[in-house]
Amino acid sequence: MLTDTSDLEQILQRITMLQELPEPESLKRLIDALRVADGNNESADAKIDELIEILRTNPEYGAGLAAFILRLINKYRQITLYTDTGIASDQSFSSSVSRLISHRFLPLLPEEDSVVELANYLFDKRSDWRWVESISEERWDELVQLIRPDEKDLSLVAQAKNSILNAIVVLSYRISGIGLHPELMNFYPELLNYSAAFVAQNQEAILFVNQYRQAHELDLMTDVMPENDIDPAPLMVMVEQCEDIVDTLRKRVYKTGISIRLTNMLARLEQSLQRMRTLVELVSDAEHKRDQAVVDLTVEVVQTAKTRYSFGSLIESNTRLLSRKVTENASRVGEHYISTDSTGYRKMYQKAAIGGLFIGFMATLKTLAYHLALAPIGRAFVNSMIYGLGFVFIHIARGTVATKQPAMTAAAIASTISESSGKKTQQLTKLSELIVDILRTQFVAILGNISVAMPVALLIAMAWSYFQPMPMIDGAQAAKLLHELDPIRSLALPHAAIAGVFLFVSGLIAGYYDNLAAYNKIGERIRRHWLLIRLMPKRWLDKLGGFVEANLGAIMGNFIFGCFLGSTATVGYMLGLPLDIRHIAFASANFVHGLYYLSPEHLTWQVITLSFIGVLLIGFVNLMVSFSLALMVALRSKEVKFMEWKRLYSMVVGHFFARPLDFFWPRKQTVKYAKINSFGEMIFEEASPAKETRFFSDSIVRRLGRKPKEKEEAEKADNQPEDIREAIEAYHNDELDNPPKSVDDAEDDEVAINPLPKPANPPKLPK
Repeated sequence: MLTDTSDLEQILQRITMLQELPEPESLKRLIDALRVADGNNESADAKIDELIEILRTNPEYGAGLAAFILRLINKYRQITLYTDTGIASDQSFSSSVSRLISHRFLPLLPEEDSVVELANYLFDKRSDWRWVESISEERWDELVQLIRPDEKDLSLVAQAKNSILNAIVVLSYRISGIGLHPELMNFYPELLNYSAAFVAQNQEAILFVNQYRQAHELDLMTDVMPENDIDPAPLMVMVEQCEDIVDTLRKRVYKTGISIRLTNMLARLEQSLQRMRTLVELVSDAEHKRDQAVVDLTVEVVQTAKTRYSFGSLIESNTRLLSRKVTENASRVGEHYISTDSTGYRKMYQKAAIGGLFIGFMATLKTLAYHLALAPIGRAFVNSMIYGLGFVFIHIARGTVATKQPAMTAAAIASTISESSGKKTQQLTKLSELIVDILRTQFVAILGNISVAMPVALLIAMAWSYFQPMPMIDGAQAAKLLHELDPIRSLALPHAAIAGVFLFVSGLIAGYYDNLAAYNKIGERIRRHWLLIRLMPKRWLDKLGGFVEANLGAIMGNFIFGCFLGSTATVGYMLGLPLDIRHIAFASANFVHGLYYLSPEHLTWQVITLSFIGVLLIGFVNLMVSFSLALMVALRSKEVKFMEWKRLYSMVVGHFFARPLDFFWPRKQTVKYAKINSFGEMIFEEASPAKETRFFSDSIVRRLGRKPKEKEEAEKADNQPEDIREAIEAYHNDELDNPPKSVDDAEDDEVAINPLPKPANPPKLPK
């Protein structure tokens, strides 16, 4: 440990000596000395503690390191660093893939003057961004406080601040461009009423940049701290108003639907607004967030440097957009799978019982279909129709199938663990309670399915024996049905996992088609179809349009889920792979058929017990696989980095041992969630009209123009003597918070992007 500390001291001494002539190799040596293995958080914090202790003991090292870093970075282009790094690209997925493929065969030329290239050299390990991110916030705060330049290096600070201010202006124009984009306006026509917010944030950004540059005398390449610093609050108010508009757009997604392009556009708008906040915090420490802004930007640069040419990163970002597109659009009349009280519990059992009634007949039809002499493709088609149409009829009859996890469940999970849902401990508590509610709801759904499917299957078998001399299946087929439920000597559990994947995918498909119906206005187009208008009365046509738009997602999700189940075994046969599915509801019906038709000499208590345990385990695997995948998509859709799995698992297990009945029976006091009601239905808040009409403050309105009353006063003032007119103008200037210029002059100003000195040729990075 003493040797490591000595090494760090030597490196810092060298950096301090070379601060006038910075070269990347010295900074890389410091980073190499601080690097620890990926995931070793304690060691990472210990290394930073050593560095902090050295800097605290030797303040000149901190000043020298700050000057070294500033001089080095000032040799590279910085504006694109602030405006592009970590913000979603406007490129399509296909063009991005072709670019990366061409890079594999003929590498792209490095941008030698880019800070990202410098970061790629300094942090040369693939997982360095994870190591940087693992350092605790307390260490970062203390470290940033110790790395401060001396007054003699204020010209370096001024140059860096000028770059940041110019980047704020560029970002502001981009935000206005996206916020006023025609496609976004078409998606949300009411946005035109609030377009002034995007215009006003641009005006506030330019005012803030000009006033800050003037107050700090940055044009003189120094950084003078004024007695009263420029307040970024007006700009932050407008940024917040723009974020509120984006939030309103997202709340409307469940009604209007959204495309991948619009999802990407909203993501870029959100990221640009967040970056605007970060840059303002970098130059203005009004709320004491500057240190955290430095850390966030550093992590973003390192992550971008290590993942910019990665196929995995590209696929992850695009699947995040797709999962966000799906999870944000939940079925309005579709199936709901979270109950929080006894009323929802009973309702779920009733719906599951209806599903069990259909499943008893569907399992019988599938058993009878084995007597048909069909080619593999024909068998797959028949089984798919039995499953698919059966599931559709279950939905139309307002029934449900156990263990399904629709996109709405993922959205409910995401709302519970999103960054805006409270502190981490509170999030974990809510998430663990939500998991308990989901598991209890799935339990009652399974109970409703099998408690009806098994008696129905038994009644059908008895009726068949009464009316038909030949049994529905022979003893060998019955033994095969029971063998397929054996959790030890068959592949029942892996096949149940495959069914769990299909259960999850069907939920995403339902969300996709719900979104498609809303975005393409399928219901309204059906109501206006020229042929349907001639064939159907208007009342029927209205009902048909409303039904299709409200249920298209659930119908398509159920039908395609059935096709998955019906064709998997055939696909496995054609590929020579042991593929098949096991679902608890059908397993329970097959369990009854197998016991009923099994020959008496083979019917033992061991067979009965093992098969029944297999049915229960199949249901458990169905539920765990589908739920885990739903949770994963929920996390990805909200970009939540959740690392508390062990703690969450302990909380759920602890709840089971403390109150096991909560997993099977509604608790007396229900838990309230922000985004779901007691029936498991998502709650989409709509802004009240009074709130919607007030998207920006009066002070911003005054900057955009005078109010009518003020115009009348101005017209009166024009007829007054010159001294009175000057007094009125002075009054208005005071009302406008005493800006350094009049509003008219500020609006007529050109965008003041400071002409920075051209960056020096950056040092060549070693190969």
